[in-house]
Amino acid sequence: MPGRSTSSSGSGSAGFISFSGVESALSSLKNFQACISSGMDTAFSVALDLVETQTEVSSEYSMDKAMVEFAMMDRELNHYLKAVQSTINHVKEERSEKIPDLKLLVEKKFLALQNKNSDADFQNNEKFVQFKQQLKELKKQLKPKEDGGHSEFDKIKDKDASRAGNERDGLQGDREADSTEGLDEDMIVTQSQTNFICPITQLEMKKPVKNKVCGHTYDEEAIVRMIESKHRRKKKACCPKVGCSQIDMRISDLIQDEALRRAIENHNKKRRRQST
Repeated sequence: MPGRSTSSSGSGSAGFISFSGVESALSSLKNFQACISSGMDTAFSVALDLVETQTEVSSEYSMDKAMVEFAMMDRELNHYLKAVQSTINHVKEERSEKIPDLKLLVEKKFLALQNKNSDADFQNNEKFVQFKQQLKELKKQLKPKEDGGHSEFDKIKDKDASRAGNERDGLQGDREADSTEGLDEDMIVTQSQTNFICPITQLEMKKPVKNKVCGHTYDEEAIVRMIESKHRRKKKACCPKVGCSQIDMRISDLIQDEALRRAIENHNKKRRRQST
């Protein structure tokens, strides 16, 4: 690559700088980003396991802390990569007769980026945002309701037992009241199950993915097939959820909805236990 000597000294004679070594090092650092991403995936999965098994809060907090540390490492690495790439571009454009101090230039640009750090930066880290959102969603699915400490499905089971007892006692008035409660129960179950239904296949989702743009969920296989089919015909893929205004969906808009997948599995396990 045209340029000057690879020396990082602040002075020198005209010649060529080869950035091949620097670019090779940048490539290695980008590979390290994949390790950070893998670490975040592991912490994410462990945190969901801890919530699902209702393990003590301190263990869950340790995973949250690990995610923050991974996010900070990712931010710092991104800043360093930007600083190096910006320095290389600057030197190539300047074509100065003097060999610049590359190390000093990179450090200045890196510190300038680091000085702008804030907690708001984490909102730009897709994995960190996904971690927070899905952890919240899973807690919502598993959290017992305040009335008696039972979940909605536990309440359904209790109401069923109560209604059966009333019928055995021949209490007509209670049976009529329970018939109204039965409608409420059906609404609870139907609403919960509706959240598990793919808007494309109208079947329960096996591998749900969420649209980062509009927040709707679909079965992964179905939505990917739909998007690819539209794009092959040079058409825009619209969100299949009725009433959604997103008109240009892309596969890159989709993220795995691990919390919903686990909620569906838990619902099916509970349903199987109740049927035995």
